[in-house]
Amino acid sequence: MTLKPQTRRWYELENADNVISPSLLFYPDRIEENLRRMIAIAGDANRLRPHVKTHKTPQIVRLHLKLGITRFKAATIAEAEMLAQEKAADVLVAYPLAGPNIRRFCDLIQQFSATRFSTLADDRDTVARLAEEASRRGLTVNVLVDLDCGQHRTGIRPDERALDLCRLLHTAPSITFDGLHAYDGHIHDSDLAMRREKCNAAFAPVDKLRQALEEQGIAVPTVVAGGTPTFPIHAGRRGIELSPGTCVLWDHGYATSFPDMDFQVAAVVFTRVVSRPEKNALCLDLGHKAIASENPPPRVYFPDLPDARAVSHSEEHLVIETPSAGSWKVGDALYGIPRHICPTVALHHSALIVKERRVVEEWEIVARRRKISL
Repeated sequence: MTLKPQTRRWYELENADNVISPSLLFYPDRIEENLRRMIAIAGDANRLRPHVKTHKTPQIVRLHLKLGITRFKAATIAEAEMLAQEKAADVLVAYPLAGPNIRRFCDLIQQFSATRFSTLADDRDTVARLAEEASRRGLTVNVLVDLDCGQHRTGIRPDERALDLCRLLHTAPSITFDGLHAYDGHIHDSDLAMRREKCNAAFAPVDKLRQALEEQGIAVPTVVAGGTPTFPIHAGRRGIELSPGTCVLWDHGYATSFPDMDFQVAAVVFTRVVSRPEKNALCLDLGHKAIASENPPPRVYFPDLPDARAVSHSEEHLVIETPSAGSWKVGDALYGIPRHICPTVALHHSALIVKERRVVEEWEIVARRRKISL
């Protein structure tokens, strides 16, 4: 089924017949618009430290840099290396370093001297291992204390134990205490008032910890707070670096859950009907290997089939049921908006770039790899 030119949606390709399926499509004009909206919310590009785990792509980093965003957050050494290769000024590896990753982090510092690197710690043993490796190489490592604001995943509660760890970092050899990291990823209420109330409650102990440190003469150079859902709330605080991620590409899950956040979907999956197993069913080549499947269905929303219901999902196939199935034939293209874009991007080696309704080039998802060179 192909829409007539006058009814084509923003995502529909004019050269779809030449595009393999399944594929990931990026729309750079919409990506850049999302970045501009992020800057508008923050009030200043210098307040932003976007997380690159969403896109993992050098060309999107360049769009950030073009608009004056120079600080970034990464989850892997590969993502941090990609950023350094693009000459990002400041990169926070916001993930606990263990095993060889401590060595690899120090390799980054030595190989990419133009980039300032920092990392997180929530454990005294981690601090000791970082200090030992840094001392052996004659380096100084910048470390923020990772705080548990309620997600109970990584970090320590912003209480006396966190205060002790900050004191340790303040005095540890080969370590610079670089501030506090407070990710509140457990807060995802659709109601903005409720989200704001929970966000403020989660951040209050962080602010109290910062005040306690400053009263003891320990400067807190940086406080990195929030993710995408709480980004506009933290934007109202002074002295906070903001680290949204998903809003660069946006997805159906966030668009549905957070209607107050005005971002554009800038990435879709391109798929085709490969079979019609039943009267009201279509089988698509959009299996687990092409769309993030960590959540229960629906894992993808089809704007041209809003009533579609997932019947089965396997490695290479997605079977959907819709009363409109009779209007579609084998070989027809469909465009889907992922429920969760971040892990969907990580499934694809590259993204096809759409400008003026045509695929014009291909961008490698460089940092989907666990290792680039280091």
